[in-house]
Amino acid sequence: MMDERQRAVALECFEGAGDGRLSFPQVLGRLAEAGFEGYVVDFRRGESGYFLPSGAEARFAGHRPDVAAAFDATALKAAILEAQTGAEGYSYAGFCAKAGAAGCALYLVSLPGRRVVYVGRSGETHTEHFPPG
Repeated sequence: MMDERQRAVALECFEGAGDGRLSFPQVLGRLAEAGFEGYVVDFRRGESGYFLPSGAEARFAGHRPDVAAAFDATALKAAILEAQTGAEGYSYAGFCAKAGAAGCALYLVSLPGRRVVYVGRSGETHTEHFPPG
């Protein structure tokens, strides 16, 4: 079961990532402190879900970019690198648009696995591991 504090943390992370107030490492830290296992961003559904180990989930309506049929790992890696380096002009909305254009249909963030798995419409994947922390 998810308590109100945990739901508030999930919402803060969702909104903070979206408007640039929170970096990816800050989001991970806050979610871990609140007991979350990870989250999934589903571009085709236009929603994000934050999960506890019990399976309890908080869902929020999110970005719904067009998702290309072909998975372009090179373009996806370029979008990820912009996010990782905080490239000039970076925004989460821009990242979502670029990831969708690269054929990313969803991505799964696993705190225990210390990775993000990006998934294409035909099941292709690209995995990014968190830096040692």
